[in-house]
Amino acid sequence: MKGQNQWRMIVQRIVRSEMSLRGVKYQGLSDKLAEIGVTQTADNLRNKVNKGILGADLLLQILYVLKARPLSVEMMAEIIAASDAD
Repeated sequence: MKGQNQWRMIVQRIVRSEMSLRGVKYQGLSDKLAEIGVTQTADNLRNKVNKGILGADLLLQILYVLKARPLSVEMMAEIIAASDAD
């Protein structure tokens, strides 16, 4: 695994896959975050996720409102392996 960009790609893929599994678009994610007192526009979320640059607090808040699957080292290793194969 090389560099910061691959870690950002992992963040991007995890968030996108959790959104996809639940059929949540960025506006829906924005609405869910608002329910717990977090203000993020859909466009702002889209930009942050596409760049893979989220603060730890926002990443945890997103995973919480999406009721995401548990993160594991194995899940991250699979994403890394898939990106290395590309």
